[in-house]
Amino acid sequence: MPSKPAPTDDEADPRTVAELSEFALIDELTKGRGQGAGVLLGPGDDAALLTAADGRVVASTDVLVESVHFRFDWSTPEQVGRKAAAVNLADLAAMGARPTALLLGIGCPATTRVAVLRELTAGLWREAQLVGAGLAGGDVVTAGQLVITVTALGDLGGHAPVTRTGARPGDVLAVCGRLGWAAAGLAVLGRGFRSPVAVVNAQRWPEPPYGAGPRAAEQGATSMIDVSDGLLADLGHLASASGVSIDVQTARVVIPQRLAEVGSALGADPMRWILTGGEDHCLAATFPEPSAVPEDWTLIGSVGRGAGVTVDGEAYAGPGGWEHWR
Repeated sequence: MPSKPAPTDDEADPRTVAELSEFALIDELTKGRGQGAGVLLGPGDDAALLTAADGRVVASTDVLVESVHFRFDWSTPEQVGRKAAAVNLADLAAMGARPTALLLGIGCPATTRVAVLRELTAGLWREAQLVGAGLAGGDVVTAGQLVITVTALGDLGGHAPVTRTGARPGDVLAVCGRLGWAAAGLAVLGRGFRSPVAVVNAQRWPEPPYGAGPRAAEQGATSMIDVSDGLLADLGHLASASGVSIDVQTARVVIPQRLAEVGSALGADPMRWILTGGEDHCLAATFPEPSAVPEDWTLIGSVGRGAGVTVDGEAYAGPGGWEHWR
């Protein structure tokens, strides 16, 4: 069952989407907003018009479904909007691209309050503005539950994209961003708690290191991936695409004190959260040598011949991360 929307900051507005026309709702969600420099024509016409100075466009799409990817009894609409933007913007960063614009699709029941969607899109705008992007267009439709689809568009700035296929034996593996925090936050929320706030908020919306992707590309990263489903699971995709093996060395992985405290309180292993927990949207990349790893990245492993992902030279017991329909 869809979860009950959390109270919004605009309780004085009781309107539902059924009380507005489609275009009045779109205007409600987009009016008064600025666009990024790459948007020449935003919402209001049949399509948006964007610049593509590089001559190539990097694109990524994610779908978020209520009660699967977010719950309004755990997160505010604004936090859900930020999450919807972040999961797509992180994909662009993993290609070494800088975002230019977002496209938004919303499906929702007729009883959905306008204030909920207004806060949700406000969160999406705020996250996009962190990287100089805007909301260039989209669509709204009737649906049985709230579904959010975001498409992110980006520019490579003249350099080659960093894909999953470039890792080579002898490369080193490094990560940038938080690992395990969102999984720890999910465990806390699942037990009915709402603190520690920093851990819980990591589940409510991620904080990807957006600028780290382009910087890694500039410094010669050979392959890169956004860690959305779990470090080991996503490294498996990278290893398969590159035709190599990857070994994660846990001695190099630092367990943050807060995660250690939460793990102790819940009787859970924080290293498992770090290795298999998804939704942090940190970046993992391979580099030709340790000296090529940027300062804000942490070296945690190596690339070799063969196939698959190991931990300290051994196969990992249990799933490496999230997989739909499993």
